[in-house]
Amino acid sequence: MSRKIIHCDADCFFAAIEMRDDPSLRGKAIAVGGQADRRGVISTCNYEAREFGVHSAMASATAQRLCPDLIIVPGNMEAYRKASQSMREIFFDYTDLVEPLSLDEAYLDVSECKQCRGSATLIAEEIRQRIYEAIDIRVSAGVAPNKFLAKVASDWNKPNGLCVVPPDQVESFVLPLPVKKLPGVGKVSAEKLKRVGVETCGDLRPFTIYELNDQFGSFGQRLFDLCRGKDERKVSPSRRRKSLSVENTYNKDLPDLDHCLEKLPALFVELKSRIQHLDAAYQIQKAFVKVKFDDFTTTTLERAGTGARVSDYREMMSDAVQRQSRPVRLLGIGVRLLDREGGLAGSQLDLFKSQDIGASESEILKRGE
Repeated sequence: MSRKIIHCDADCFFAAIEMRDDPSLRGKAIAVGGQADRRGVISTCNYEAREFGVHSAMASATAQRLCPDLIIVPGNMEAYRKASQSMREIFFDYTDLVEPLSLDEAYLDVSECKQCRGSATLIAEEIRQRIYEAIDIRVSAGVAPNKFLAKVASDWNKPNGLCVVPPDQVESFVLPLPVKKLPGVGKVSAEKLKRVGVETCGDLRPFTIYELNDQFGSFGQRLFDLCRGKDERKVSPSRRRKSLSVENTYNKDLPDLDHCLEKLPALFVELKSRIQHLDAAYQIQKAFVKVKFDDFTTTTLERAGTGARVSDYREMMSDAVQRQSRPVRLLGIGVRLLDREGGLAGSQLDLFKSQDIGASESEILKRGE
C-alpha cells in the first residue's frame, strides 16, 4: 500500500512571526539576522526582500546593498519556539509519526489516519488552516507517496501553497523535475551532470546504475532511485507528543453557553477514542479546554488534579465561555501528557478509570453530563 506523506513548511517562518507580532512591518522588506555594522548574517527574510535577491546565509551588509530599505530585526527565538511547538501539537492531532526537520518544517506519515475520511490532501488543508487560525502564519504543504516527493511538492506553490502528487502521477511529476531539486545535488554535482547533458530527471533516466556509481560513487544509487521518484525512507519521529486534543470550528457561531455545552459530548467521545490509541508510556497530567470567539480572540483554561471527565470539561468550558459575552466559533478539549519513556516523573491521572471514559455519546447525553 502506498504511503501518505505530508511535508509542512512554514513560509519565511522567522520573518512571518515578526510581521505577526508587529503588523507595521507587513508589506515592507524585512529580514531576521545580525546588523550589518557587526558583520551580521541573514537568518531568513520575507518575500518582499527576496525580490531584491536577499536570501538566508547572506551577509547583512550585502543584503542592505541589494535592498537599501531592508529592515533587519534581531529576532525572538522564544517566540519562534512557541509557535513551532503549537504547530507540532497540531501535527500530533493527526499522527504520532511526526519527524521535525527544523522549527518550521516536518514530515508527517498519515497513512493510518482516519480523520478527514483518510484523505491526506484534506488533512494537509485542515492542518494549514488550523495553523493559520492558531498562530496567524501561513504554511505550505506537499502531499505525496514518499518523503522526497512531499518535500519537493511543498516548495512547488509557495507561498501559502498546497501541491499534491498522487501515486498515479509520480511519473509525470518527476520526469521534467530539474536535477538540482534532488536532495544531495549541489552546485558541483549539478554542473557535473550538466556537462553530460543532464538537466532533468528525464535526462538522467537513461544512465545505468553502474554508470552513475562510476561517476558519483555511493550517491549514484540515490540518484538512480530519485530520478524515478523512489524513496523508501520512513518518517522517523524524533520527539514525543506533549498533549492530545480535539477541536471543531462550527459553520455557524454558537450563540451562548448552552449551545456550547451541547457540543461537548461529541468532542469528548472523539478525545476518548484518540486517547485509547496512545501507548502505555504516556500519562495524563492536566485537562484543558480552548474557546475561540467570533472576533477570533482565544481563551484557554487548564487544570491539574482533575479526572478529565465530561463533568470536568463541562465546568472548565462554562468558565472559559463566560470570560466573554460573545458567540463562539471554535471549541476544543484535550489533555497535557507526561512521557514516562522520556524519564519524566509525576502522578498519573488515569483517564481510563474515569466513570465517563467507557460511556457512549448517547449515554452521556442521557445522563446530561
